[in-house]
Parts: sequence; C-alpha cells; structure tokens
Amino acid sequence: MGGNRMSPSIQILNPGILSLIQDAGRYGQHSVGLTTGGPMDPLAFKWANRLVGNDDNTSAIETTIGGLKFKVKGDIQLAVTGAEVAVSVNGKPRPQWQTLNLSTHDELELGYATQGCRIYVAFASGLNIAPQFNSTSTVVREGIGGETGKGLQAGDELALNSETAKGSCWQLPESARPEYHDSVTLRLIPGYQDHHFSRHQQRMFFYHEYKVSDLCDRMGYRLTGPSIKCDIEGILSEGICLGAVQVPKDGQPIVLMNDRQTIGGYPKIGSVLSLDLAKLAQLTAGCTVKFEPITIDHAHNELALAQYRYRQQALVAVTPEEVK
Repeated sequence: MGGNRMSPSIQILNPGILSLIQDAGRYGQHSVGLTTGGPMDPLAFKWANRLVGNDDNTSAIETTIGGLKFKVKGDIQLAVTGAEVAVSVNGKPRPQWQTLNLSTHDELELGYATQGCRIYVAFASGLNIAPQFNSTSTVVREGIGGETGKGLQAGDELALNSETAKGSCWQLPESARPEYHDSVTLRLIPGYQDHHFSRHQQRMFFYHEYKVSDLCDRMGYRLTGPSIKCDIEGILSEGICLGAVQVPKDGQPIVLMNDRQTIGGYPKIGSVLSLDLAKLAQLTAGCTVKFEPITIDHAHNELALAQYRYRQQALVAVTPEEVK
C-alpha cells in the first residue's frame, strides 16, 4: 500500500556560495568544546519550517548569498525564506515565504540575494540527517553536522524523511515578513566587564557608527570604526555567549555569532540581544551598525513579546494552483 515507496530526495546541482544543513542548534555541548551552530537568522528558519508543517527544530538548508540549485526526486513541498532572492522552478519564477509544490525532475534555483544574505530552504518532513551530539547543525570549523561536516557539494543527494502529500499550501502575509536593511541598530546588554570601559569610551561606542568589515562569517562579525579602549588588555579565557562583543587590542569590536569558539580571552563590553543578531547576520561587508544599550529586564520583555507575536501570527491559505 505504498509502504515500500522510496522517500523523496534532492540532488545538489550547484551548492552556491555556502550551503549548510542546519537545525535549531547544538545545545548543551560547550563542556566538550562544541559550539552551538544553528541558523544565523532563526526567525526566517522557523518560518520556512512552519510553512511546510514542520516543527522548529527540523533540519533545513541555510545558503549564504545564493546560487543554490537542486533537482527533485519525488513529490515534495518546500518553502524559501530569508534574504530577498529570485526563486525559479524549471526557469519559472516562484514566490518566497510560501509553500511550493514540486514533482520529480523539477529543478529549483536561487539567484543571488539583493537584500540580506542568509536564505533558508525547508522541506516538508525535513531532511533525513543523522544527528551528531544531538543536532544536525553543520559547523565547518569543527567538521561536525550535516552528512560530512562540510558545506554541500555538487552531486550530493539528500533524502527527506518521508513522502509529502500535496495538501495545504500556506503563505506568510507580507506585513509579517522580516525586512532586511543595509543599516541596523543592535540592542546591547552591558556585561560585567563594562566598567573597564570609561564613560568616554562607552559614549564613543554607542554614539558612533561601525561598518561591517570583510571579516564577517558564521563565527563572528568584525566591525571597523572608532577604536574603543579598555583598561585591561586581556583576561583569563572564559566561556563566551552568543552575541558577545569582544574588544581586542586594536579596539575594533567583534560580535560573536553561531559558530564562535566556546572560550576567549578578550574583554567584552556586553552582548547583543539575540533577536537582533539576525539583523546583523543578514548584513554583508560595507553595511553599517550602531549599538543601543538596554537593560536585561527590557531584553527579557522583548524576547517574550517576539515569541508571543510569532505564536499568534496566522498563515494564509493559498490554493495549489496559485503555487504551481
């Protein structure tokens, strides 16, 4: 009764700039030196999965800048979210932020992002990837996650967990979609070392603009701008949280991202609110950043409000004829 049918799969024809398999992240493994990984833009990642009926931890593809192209084997549903990019199936344009139905031999191709840089492709039922240390997230520096611990390559074939009936199709209303900009303000929670930065140095940090340098990746974003001085040059290495803003000897801030090292010895002026890291992750070299201080209570309130809005946001049903 169809029980022996093979699960559908996709074959990578072009991996694009950098395409990685990610789930929500690898948590609880810092004690063995493994970092979190996971999607650089968690909201876009979650919406991609929600549009195809998955839970928030289902394995999907994160691609940077674009260029990803793959062929479908079997009937599948998928959704593309994140940075603004041209999506085509068999050469015909298809929308982002919406469920798409594909059939055997269909080819989906992404152009190159025109706003933002992190793009997500989620598949109904999810990619069938064996977890390592309780996660499928790929961290290339550690050689862990995905199928090989590396970025996807042309010729790779990725199986889905199960065949997907072409049922309901959904769309996220435009009013609820994230907007990506070339200039962002990042809210920062001052850390316990902030008193090592004088009031003058803190004013310099918060009142001036920084540019994203060429040294920006999944490990961290190095910024260029006014040099910030600290009255300590180094500290004993200690655990580092997501979003920590390190200030090395040259005074140029580094915002630590998903694939950061688990310990470090530079002083930290504070940590960026996790909600805002997605804004930073969607920036490319030359874009601009400003920082704004907030209290930890304010940060907790913002997180709770964002979670409430996500849960309450309804998807809009669309007919299969509108997406095929």
